[in-house]
Amino acid sequence: MSLQFNDGDFESAWKELDEPQLDGGWELFTETMGVQIYRLYDKETGLYEYKVFGVLSSCPAELCADVYMDLIYRKHWDGYVKELYEKDFDGCAAIYWQVKYPFPLSNRDYVYVRERRDLDVDGRRIWVILARSSPGTACEERSGVLRVKDYKQSVALESDAGSGTKVFMNYFDNPGGMIPTWLVNWAAKSGVPGFLTDMQKACNNYSSYCQKK
Repeated sequence: MSLQFNDGDFESAWKELDEPQLDGGWELFTETMGVQIYRLYDKETGLYEYKVFGVLSSCPAELCADVYMDLIYRKHWDGYVKELYEKDFDGCAAIYWQVKYPFPLSNRDYVYVRERRDLDVDGRRIWVILARSSPGTACEERSGVLRVKDYKQSVALESDAGSGTKVFMNYFDNPGGMIPTWLVNWAAKSGVPGFLTDMQKACNNYSSYCQKK
């Protein structure tokens, strides 16, 4: 895979586990189920960027990283996935991801690259996964599906010193089109905690899924 991330990108992500960077306009948006979600208004797009801090209480960090990386498995547990696969687009390995949107909105799709690193930071084991849109990748847009061309996500995972995982996530995408404010707010307030809950269940079921493959 084409490496589009540098050491500083990974360092910035894992450091947020220790010292959340919330200066410069970040505001607490919601707190639920032990998850804090902050947001930052982007004047250029009129959209928000989000940072999520929380704990997955019964999922070890390395397992969490493995589940997060497993695209085929995600199609089993994430009900919003319409299509998700990695392939070679004219010599560039990238991931195609189509997300279901509620009627009457059009589905969105993403073409992005990602990289995972398993880090040893002074004896601490930290897993960092970075992703960003790859608009230069040769993947034709589909009729009736809106292409998201501005997307980034970073995830840092570390043991919480028990049987769970400390999680940091930074997320931004520009879905384009006219999306109602209520849906944007729902996605941030309910969608993110819901995703983490689903992911925790997916972690708990991963070993049995792998045995059935």
